[in-house]
Amino acid sequence: MLLLALVGACQPSGPSGPPPAGKAEVGTITLQPTSVPRTMELPGRIIALATAEIRPQVNGIVRKIAFKEGRVVKAGDVLYELEDAKFKAAYAAAAAAVKKAEAATAGAQTAFDRYSKLGESNAVAAQTVDDSRSTLLQAEASEEAARADLETARINLENATIRAPIDGLIGVSSVSVGALVTENQTAALATIRQIDPINVDLVDSSANLLRIREDVDSGRLGQDLGKPPAVRLTLENGKAYAETGVVSLAEPVVSETTGTFTLRATFPNSQRILLPGMFVQASVDLGTLNNAFLVPQRAVTRGDDGVATIYVVSAANKAETKRITTAGTSGNNWIVTDGASPGDRLIVDGFQKVSAGADVVPVEATIDEDGVVDQDLKAESGK
Repeated sequence: MLLLALVGACQPSGPSGPPPAGKAEVGTITLQPTSVPRTMELPGRIIALATAEIRPQVNGIVRKIAFKEGRVVKAGDVLYELEDAKFKAAYAAAAAAVKKAEAATAGAQTAFDRYSKLGESNAVAAQTVDDSRSTLLQAEASEEAARADLETARINLENATIRAPIDGLIGVSSVSVGALVTENQTAALATIRQIDPINVDLVDSSANLLRIREDVDSGRLGQDLGKPPAVRLTLENGKAYAETGVVSLAEPVVSETTGTFTLRATFPNSQRILLPGMFVQASVDLGTLNNAFLVPQRAVTRGDDGVATIYVVSAANKAETKRITTAGTSGNNWIVTDGASPGDRLIVDGFQKVSAGADVVPVEATIDEDGVVDQDLKAESGK
């Protein structure tokens, strides 16, 4: 009997006993509104800030390639030199034609001046004066045409030296020394791409755009309208890109085929880590979502209609369901903007064994960063 008394004294009693019959024990956390950074995760592709395809403006043989492939070039740098002997000859001929036209104009001007004075004293017929005026006008027109030909010859001579139109990184040359190139040919001789800074095109659905605008209009989403949204990138190897970019353009048109719109972000790229054609994952900072609730993903269920619901414990310790509206995720939590209330005791563990209206025994619980529930069974098991 003494032994039985000692064993009975060692057994736990009071609050740590089993829950009342017919009542399920559930783990709960208390919901409180908070401000949550609102981000938008979007796929993206790297594109050059500017691209220039180099093509010749005149026909000729490549005499010299003056750049190194894969290097940075500056606007105005010489890229190709073509054989220019015929262009020099054409320029010289055009210059001579201008001098000849100038001499003809000077002679016609002298004759017109002389006949004009003689015409004033009726020493020559008026027809002679008119003919001299016509000759002068023709000579002036011929001179202008000769000057235009000289300008064309000068442009052709300059185009025999092909220069970089923009700063950037030049690629591989498609021709070698001795190759024949033609005016405005289809194939580019080389391509220059500006990659510092560099652009990233992001794609999102129009439905998501409407949700974001609704959050802004309702005041839930606090945003500095004078500052463009910041953007951060995750590279194809899973590592974060060190530099932060900003949204520089929003395409004001939704695609008729895909129902998406395009955002363009600009990033510094001095180390040339980002290259045109790369795929990335972007996180766009939209501001702060005010008066939102962080609900663990494990506590949210969805019905056949896709509507998200949660279980909460009522004041009478009964399980109740609530329909909620989510606006993305934050870590292991859903960001809930509607349906939850401050002070709700959210069931995060054991809701699988209860139904709406069932009596429950709430037990305060905590959830770590990995979503694992840790319950303090001594806290409320006797309630």
